[in-house]
Order: sequence, then C-alpha cells, then structure tokens
Amino acid sequence: MNLSPRRRARVVRGVQYAVLVVAVLLLVLVADWQRLQQAFFDPTVAQSLFPRVLTTALKNTVVYTVLGFSFGLGLGLVLALMKLSSVAPYRWIATVYIEIFRGLPALLVFVAFGFGVPIAFGTLIPTLTSVTLALGLVGAAYIAETIRAGIEAVPRGQVEAARSLGMSTTWASVSIVIPQAFRIILPPLTNELILLTKDSSLIYVLGLSLSQFDLTYFGRDALNQSKSMTAILVAGACYLIITVPLSLVVRRLEARTAEAR
Repeated sequence: MNLSPRRRARVVRGVQYAVLVVAVLLLVLVADWQRLQQAFFDPTVAQSLFPRVLTTALKNTVVYTVLGFSFGLGLGLVLALMKLSSVAPYRWIATVYIEIFRGLPALLVFVAFGFGVPIAFGTLIPTLTSVTLALGLVGAAYIAETIRAGIEAVPRGQVEAARSLGMSTTWASVSIVIPQAFRIILPPLTNELILLTKDSSLIYVLGLSLSQFDLTYFGRDALNQSKSMTAILVAGACYLIITVPLSLVVRRLEARTAEAR
C-alpha cells in the first residue's frame, strides 16, 4: 500500500511514540525502585550535605571560575590585539601561545602549576593562585580567538570614519571597535564561562583542605563517606544552578543578536 508522505510521517511518528511508551513501561516494571532510591536519592545523605555544599563547595567553585575567567579575559584581549597587530613578532607570539594552550589538556596545566612550577623553582604557589593561573591561561587561548573574530566582524568603515574625525587608530579601537566586538561575542564568551566552570573541577589534582573543596571534590569526598551516589547528584545539581542560568543568558543574547541583524 502506497502512503502519502504526510501519512508516512504520521506512521513513523506513531511508531516512535509506541517504542518510547514500551521502554518507559519496561523501566517501571523491571527497575528495583527501592534500591535505586537508596543508591541515588537517599534523603538522609542529601540532608547531611547541607549547608556545606552551598557555603563551601558551591561558593569556591564560583570564586575559582570568576577569578580564572577574569584573568583569561584580560589576557585574551591582549593576545587578540597582538594577533591583529601589524608588528609580526607580536602576531607570532600570540599565535604560538594560542596553539600551545589550545592543544594542551587543561589537566596538564593544573599539574604544571600545582606541582611542576613549585618543584622547579623551589617555591610554594597558593592554591587559589594556581587555579586562577591554570584556568586563565587555558581560557585565554580560546577567548583570544573569540575576541579576534569579534573585532574582525566590526565593519572597517567605522574605523575609517573615526580616523576622518581626527581619532587615532588606538583610540578608535578602544572607543568604537572593541565595545562593538564585545556585543558581538557575548554569547560565545558566556559559553566559555560555562566551560571554565566545569574545568574548575580539575582542581582535585592539587589536593585540597576542607575549606578549599569545589563541587566535584566535595561530591567525591561525600561519596567515599556515604557510599551513595546521592552526593554526586547533589554536586551535579549545584553545577546546574550555575550553568543553566548562563545557558539561558546565551540563548537570550543569541536571539537578540539575530533580531538586531
């Protein structure tokens, strides 16, 4: 029997719904819900994590992310301007830096600042400084390329118009080009902030005191003590408290950018 394209689409959609319903029913009938609750949703374990998970782990994660992003944003702007410079050595330095830190695993950078640099120079780097440098140096490589693309997206006619009014190239860049570039790149910059929030979990390699725990380290420590995945789920939910609002901001900014075009 030949079916019209519309009817064929309805049949395929109906089969997909039927498969989904069967899968859900099998899950409901087969799963051991009592065991699952004890393993993943133990209210006693969850209650024992509060308020420390908020006052210590969540707060530290936000602090690490903000410091790393701030350092990375400043360094990324400098690198972007260097890569667009008419001075060839500046372009070479920026290109080498970006390629190196985009190619290296972030974990290796954490190990370098947590253990390599202190051993090599015989000095102790505070944990907060190590995290800020590691996150910032890695983030700067990606942020630099984002800023460079945003600057290049600003019409050159605006710089030429500013020059015709007597502005220097530097002042035109600072007052006209860079502000417009940041409006263009706000969505990808916010995405980079989300990525740095998750990369902050790599701090576990440094060895932390209780007051320095981030969400991942806190969740793993609580898992070892409680033997319940509830601790990991609570830590994951706290990450979502940070990342979901940022994702909503990204979508809103992207929508506004599309409307402006």
